[in-house]
Amino acid sequence: MRPAWLLGLAIGLVNTGFGCSDGDSGGGSGTGGAAGDSGSSGRGGSGQGGSSGKAGAAGKGGTAGQGGSAGKGGSGGQSGSAGKGGTGGTAGKGGAAGQGGAAGGGGLVTYGQTYEGGEFHLGPVDWEETEWHNACAPPGTQYRTPVRQAEGQLLAALWDGIPDVARYCDACIYVTTARGKSALLRVVSYGMTTPNSIDVSPPAWTILNSGEYPRLMSWQFAKCPDTGKVMYEFKVGAHESWTPFWVRNARVPIRSVEVRSATRPSFVAVARKGDGTLDDNNGFGVGPFSIRVTAVDGQQIADDFAWPSAGISGQLLTGQGNFQ
Repeated sequence: MRPAWLLGLAIGLVNTGFGCSDGDSGGGSGTGGAAGDSGSSGRGGSGQGGSSGKAGAAGKGGTAGQGGSAGKGGSGGQSGSAGKGGTGGTAGKGGAAGQGGAAGGGGLVTYGQTYEGGEFHLGPVDWEETEWHNACAPPGTQYRTPVRQAEGQLLAALWDGIPDVARYCDACIYVTTARGKSALLRVVSYGMTTPNSIDVSPPAWTILNSGEYPRLMSWQFAKCPDTGKVMYEFKVGAHESWTPFWVRNARVPIRSVEVRSATRPSFVAVARKGDGTLDDNNGFGVGPFSIRVTAVDGQQIADDFAWPSAGISGQLLTGQGNFQ
């Protein structure tokens, strides 16, 4: 994928309504913990005093021990009275949210249409930019370390034919392959590829790839995992008369961003530029300022800041919270 910054894209922010649907909960239960000692022993092991019946083989996971997640449960058969239960079976492979992790705390939530007909490719997309510059990163440099740590290693780059694609910098997408594998990925770039296709990072590739070709998949925008607070990264060279910035680590795709500052006594919307920054070309002026972010589901967060004594250039400011 050739990065979009080579194309000189200039994409404005468009207020777009998305529908929000609760999908499957974050992690599917695993195959269950293996039954501990005692419990049903093999084929309906004898309980204390009960004659050993011909119980069906324990299902996948057997009777859950203390701590083991219940499997599908084997039929009880004609076994004697139950034993004392297995000592804690090992937890199954569940727990982790799906393959690649769905949003924690409430399960998977998706927004808007499903993008179909594309393929996933090993870009690679990575923080180190080993092949391509990430279009959502500052030109000539890379994502900042605190942002990398918050946003993780499961990364994606979108097809640049998506309208206003730059507005989706740092949003998350939920990808499902034709083979049934899935992952929740963070968007850090965009560029030329086939319609609705994506490039992914090596860790995401490991999760999604089954060796198939073509590597068909579909995806939707989705709620990101809770990995901390929203961050505001200001461009190197920013000052009171030109104050472009990125919103990083937001859990929900962004609908609009507004600023109140020394040059604007009430909140005024700022436009998205081709590299994902937000700016109205007038600057904040020197003094306290506030940033209000509205998500596609209507949630809002607002953060107030004092003007940094060292100036605003290259500053990475952390907000008070994040979307739920």
